[in-house]
Amino acid sequence: MEPTGVFSVESAGSQLDALHEKFRNQKGATIAILQEVQETFGYVPMEAIGWLSDRLEIPECHFFGVATFYSQFHMKPRGKNVITACTGTACHVKGSDKIVTAIRRELGLGEGEDTTQDLEFTLETLNCVGACSLAPVVIINKKYHGTSSSDKILKVLKPMMKKCGGCDEP
Repeated sequence: MEPTGVFSVESAGSQLDALHEKFRNQKGATIAILQEVQETFGYVPMEAIGWLSDRLEIPECHFFGVATFYSQFHMKPRGKNVITACTGTACHVKGSDKIVTAIRRELGLGEGEDTTQDLEFTLETLNCVGACSLAPVVIINKKYHGTSSSDKILKVLKPMMKKCGGCDEP
């Protein structure tokens, strides 16, 4: 299920009931529960965690601690298209900050924003993606783009933005 609008326990009731039924007799399944929640809703809504915490008798802070420790979990809705820019030393030295700035500008992302309002794009940065010989590296929907530049990345993004109906307007 893709995230649309605001999450509500009422609208997600049957999905939450199914998760509760699946995990109600499993101890130590926190990561599996979080994975299922994220797969179901596209992210880990705190309201879902609160609901499951009450019924599974697992402290909410335990869920939150695990979800915020592992980078695989996302506490906010993410865009359909995920752009990951490496900002590790090799990429930084070769200009990753300029690429990130250009992508942010093109997507119309304000200070502190990482996902477009229409949930089409999410821009994230990582300290190192382990491909230093290809620096700077940008990953778009799991496809690596090495020895990148702002121009090269924007050429990849522009057709994607047109498909989503003009996301490039700030």
